[in-house]
Order: sequence, then C-alpha cells, then structure tokens
Amino acid sequence: MSSRGFERATVDGVETAYITSGEGEPLILLHGGESHRGQFDIFRPLLGEGIHAISYDQRDTGDTRNGPQPYDLARLAEDCAGFAEALGHERVHVLGASFGGMIAMHLALRHPGRVASLILSGTTPSMAMTENLRDRTTGLGPGEQTQFLLDLVLTPEGQAADPELVADTRRALRSRPQDAGARRAAAGQNHDCTGRLAEIAVPTLVLHGADDPVIRPTVAEFMAARIPGARLEILPRTRHGVTFEARRHAAALVREFVLGHARGSMRGTVQA
Repeated sequence: MSSRGFERATVDGVETAYITSGEGEPLILLHGGESHRGQFDIFRPLLGEGIHAISYDQRDTGDTRNGPQPYDLARLAEDCAGFAEALGHERVHVLGASFGGMIAMHLALRHPGRVASLILSGTTPSMAMTENLRDRTTGLGPGEQTQFLLDLVLTPEGQAADPELVADTRRALRSRPQDAGARRAAAGQNHDCTGRLAEIAVPTLVLHGADDPVIRPTVAEFMAARIPGARLEILPRTRHGVTFEARRHAAALVREFVLGHARGSMRGTVQA
C-alpha cells in the first residue's frame, strides 16, 4: 500500500482508488450509494486468512477521478470487470452492498465467467422494490440527515450499545458534490433485473437484515427464490447495514461461501 493509504488502477481512463487486505481468494467489495471504499474497513479484517479483500471507490466517489460524463449500472459493472483485470484477476468473488449489489447483479449477468461467486447484501433487483425515503429527508439539516441515515443502517439498540460502531458508520458515509450525486442517482434510477434473475449463473449468497427499513426482507426472499441455487441468510436484529452491525456474523458467512467456491473448485459452478 502506498504512503497515501491507497493504490490506484486505471480503468477505462478513470483513475480508480482502492485498498486491499489479506491474501488468497480475491473478493471485490462494492460499496453502497452513500458510501465509499472505507465502508468495509471494519469488515475486511474479519474475513480471515485465505481471502484477499479489495475495496475500491466507484465513479464520483472518494479518491477516484472521473469526468462529468453520465453513466449507468452497466458501465459501473464494466468498471468492476476492468478493475479486476487491471489487478490481474481473471475471476473474482464479488460482494455488493445496497447500490453495490445492483452493480454486482449487472456484472454477473454481463460477465458470468469472471465471477467465481456472488454475494448480494441488502440490495434489490429493482428500484421499484425499495422504500421511497425522499419525502422524509426533505428539509432536514446536515446533522439530521446524518442521523436519519444512521437510523436506516443501525438499530437503536446497536447505536446505544456501541458508540465506536456509530463512529465507524459515520466515517463510512460520504457526501458528494451535487453534480456527482446526481450522476450516481441517475445511474440507478432505471435499475430492474427482476426479469433476468434466473439468468444469474454463478453461485449466489443473499444476505439481508431482518429489520431493513430501506429494502424489506421479502425482496431478498424474492431474489433468492429466482436466482438458481441461491442461498438466503436473513440476519436477525439487523437493518440496512449488514456489514456494520452484523459484521461478524456476515463475515463468517461470506468467508465460508467464498472459500467453499474457490476458483477452480467444482463447487464454483451452478448446477442445472
């Protein structure tokens, strides 16, 4: 790792910032819509030996540098494929959280041969299946908006019991300039993979919080029922921040799944 605390890889002309930890099976971690590569800082160390965890800043995020051109989820999926290639990986495991999970679905559909396993965490196959929270944030000040986001990610009990977790979650949230935020929002606006879930032909684990107020657990059940061979894990007493409040439980499940579908393993393919 460089003295800056991160590395860069050039993907489609975009200088992409990333961080890594561990050695072994490459696992790319795709952060959520309101976050950045640091979303997984408290999660990556829990994955243990045998996993090379990689988290990068998507377009219009953190230390990644891109131009003002608009993009969509397909372009962000191509970014992920290109990023893996830039790092020298023909096949990778991919965990996508929330917005990152939407990117991961498109990646698995566009490049199934590049994905050794897929973990969809707190995400949705369609924006029509998420809660409309825009009206509830109108008129909120910056501090109120941050607390509103915290309440979506963490349970009240988790916030009260673990101030360090609250601080870690606050650090994972990332504000953006208005134009960058608008491009991100537009990229996901028309997301709808509901009719193509049966085409996802890679081993898939669906992780979801039982108390997620953004994307209800019934959405996870819907996805898992339609992705061939998908495994579903609903985590109790967990809201939208699966890799925060439920990080130890989630990391154990992810570790087991990734190592159980190691590249080159016969278990690494979906059986018809």
